[in-house]
Amino acid sequence: MNILRRIASNHENRRYILGVDGLSRSGKTTCVKQLSHILNNEGHQYHIFHLDDLIVERKRRYDTGFEEWHEYFHLQWDVEWMAEHFFRKLKDSEQLTLPYYLDSSDTHENRVIQLPQEGLIIIEGVFLQRKEWKHFFDKIVYLDCPRNIRFNRESVETKQNISKFENRYWKAEEHYINHYYPVENADIVFTS
Repeated sequence: MNILRRIASNHENRRYILGVDGLSRSGKTTCVKQLSHILNNEGHQYHIFHLDDLIVERKRRYDTGFEEWHEYFHLQWDVEWMAEHFFRKLKDSEQLTLPYYLDSSDTHENRVIQLPQEGLIIIEGVFLQRKEWKHFFDKIVYLDCPRNIRFNRESVETKQNISKFENRYWKAEEHYINHYYPVENADIVFTS
């Protein structure tokens, strides 16, 4: 909690970009909620982005002819578009227009987001330390949590489709760990 408090107050008189990285069900959303509670209590300006709000439609990330792990790691987001139209604009833009994904209709809805003049911009999601995005952050927190604990946090129904984890999620996570070394390269690591 002290580290979160230090992060919350580490952006005096400027906009500060914080990444909360971690694999699926590692506790990213919980961490961000705790941080937002601190920010609210201390009167800091901030905005939170959840990377999963910015994924592409299903036809671009499923049944593409690539292996499932490749679809998840490389195609879940339009990585290059995100670098140019989202990450690059976080430091200086007053507002962003972003295509928010609507799961129920598999479509996008453009939303205009006002950014605070000064304060913390928090981006929560997986694979934030990929080469196309990492340099946009002032600091990256990585939540390191063993696979068995993360898997136990899934719903009973979700756990029944083990092949999706084996072929899609876990292989993509292994690719990320083995090529981007998120534990070693993060600025702060929380281990659970």
